[in-house]
Amino acid sequence: MTEEKQNEQFDETNDQAQSVATEDVETNETESVDNTENVEEVEEEKLVEIPEAELEELKQKVNIEEEKYLRLYAEFENYKRRMKQESSIMKDYQAQRVLTDVLPALDNMDRALQQEGESEDFLTFKKGVNMVYNDLLRSLKDNGLEEIESYNQEFDPNVHQAVMQDSNPDFESGVVTEELQRGYKLKDRVLRPAMVKVNE
Repeated sequence: MTEEKQNEQFDETNDQAQSVATEDVETNETESVDNTENVEEVEEEKLVEIPEAELEELKQKVNIEEEKYLRLYAEFENYKRRMKQESSIMKDYQAQRVLTDVLPALDNMDRALQQEGESEDFLTFKKGVNMVYNDLLRSLKDNGLEEIESYNQEFDPNVHQAVMQDSNPDFESGVVTEELQRGYKLKDRVLRPAMVKVNE
């Protein structure tokens, strides 16, 4: 067989192979298009076939889940607000324990200042105690301590503790005639009520 004939046979075989490959590609493309159309038809059928009752049931489930979410969100917001409020209260009243512990020392210094004496040593000592007392009281007031007013005030059971009765014609009934022990509060919270004598 001559070389020329061999080349011709080779070309023919090549052409046949290309023709078969082209047909296969066209067939695959046609099948792919058909498959896509089939999927779309199935999806359309699925959408159309969902019954109304099932749709309503799904809507109800969505509403229930949404309500749960909103309730949980509201609870979380309330929790955050409560924590912020408690933190603010703790900050406002953080000095309460220390102030309460210092009150007996204030009482003792107050009693010491009520003592009377004539000697120079005593007067010097009393002056020193008075300076310390005033400095301490100033520092405590800077931290929120307030004295409760009692003398010649209307008796208030929220801030006063009546321990004695008086019959003093110079005072109206229900008025404090004497303060026996000073009372203190921190902002609007009573640390210790004032012990008082109240007119009948």
